[in-house]
Amino acid sequence: MILQGNQRGGATDLANHLLKDENDHVTVHELRGFVANDLHGALREAYAVSKATKAKQFMFSLSLNPPPEAKVSTASFEEAIKRVEDKLGLTGQPRAIIFHEKQGRRHCHTVWSRTDIKHKRAIQLSHTKTKLMEISRDLYIQHGWQMPKGMINKQERDPHNFTLAQWQQAKRIGKNPKEIKQALQDSWASSDSRDSFAHALKERGYTLAKGDRRGYVAINQHCEIFAIAKKWIGVTTKDIKAKLKDTDNLPSVDEAKTDISEYMQMQLTKLKSEHEHAIEKRKTAIEAKRQEMVMQHKGQRDHLEKIQQERLEKERAIRQSRYRTGLRGLMDRVTGKYKTITRNNEQDILQALERDRKEKDDLIFNHLEQRRQLDQRHERLHKFTQQKQQELTNDITTFNDIAKNKQDDLSFRKQQRLHRTPKMEW
Repeated sequence: MILQGNQRGGATDLANHLLKDENDHVTVHELRGFVANDLHGALREAYAVSKATKAKQFMFSLSLNPPPEAKVSTASFEEAIKRVEDKLGLTGQPRAIIFHEKQGRRHCHTVWSRTDIKHKRAIQLSHTKTKLMEISRDLYIQHGWQMPKGMINKQERDPHNFTLAQWQQAKRIGKNPKEIKQALQDSWASSDSRDSFAHALKERGYTLAKGDRRGYVAINQHCEIFAIAKKWIGVTTKDIKAKLKDTDNLPSVDEAKTDISEYMQMQLTKLKSEHEHAIEKRKTAIEAKRQEMVMQHKGQRDHLEKIQQERLEKERAIRQSRYRTGLRGLMDRVTGKYKTITRNNEQDILQALERDRKEKDDLIFNHLEQRRQLDQRHERLHKFTQQKQQELTNDITTFNDIAKNKQDDLSFRKQQRLHRTPKMEW
């Protein structure tokens, strides 16, 4: 359990922070040692009492964060809080305990008043980080949780903690030579002229172009070049020339690559936009599910609280009925039966409180598990989105670079032709 604490002032700001509604559930679990029965009033009361001292940081605020998947009971939180206040010398000080639930995780905040009313001074707190670290390590060992590396060795702390790691670009699946050969052969077999061959290639994602040595080449959508020759088509060079004739009016390799790159940029940008729109719809659906879940959980907790309160009232009436009145009641006091009844009632009260607390904890654990499952869906969607968007961005950038470089090459070659020195006639 990660323990983080600090001395602070600002009663109103702290109360607002602890009660803000960005959490799924906020529960003021305990207000001990205060006259006020609400958190704002309690912390303002701590401020008023501190005026008897010179302390500006009249409170000590502590957050208790267990591992994400741990099921930590309310009693375990209270035990940890007790250990902290004993270690820091805050035993018996007025305190407030608040539970937060968000994204399937439950954590706790505790605020103590540092003012020692009896001696009219602020309790001195020293080496709090070291003491909290010691307790935190003990809690990890006690509960059998896997201890973070940063707690074992300061040198092993992750400097990127709580940040998203960059996802590596997925490697493009290698192309199967058999599939390439099949596509080129099918295009050849289904055509009877150069134009129909070019059209057949286009349907399969290839562009017919003029090779550097006056031959024919096919260029795929990744700007990879394949010579139209016996190796791929399975026919003789003579047959290729007979069907395709000359290379007039065909784009060069560089021109074809530029056209392909520009087209692919446009298509990938469109796909990226469509992907973003689809992801937003899924995120909206998950958020609607989260809000529905929060309301459902609140209703279940209110229902449980109502049932427990009604049961406590009935049990209180039963315990009270055990006391006899009149002369019989007087005899019970004389014989000691009254004390026995009182002792049994007290035991019943403790058992009832433990029962109710366990029921509430079980319900909370169930709610946390449901919320974690929903958040796992959201996290998987987020990671998938990051990966796919990065892939599309990288591909768009790649095609942009290809188009830019080829355009620069074409411009350079054109300038060379214009400024070429004419051949001298002797």
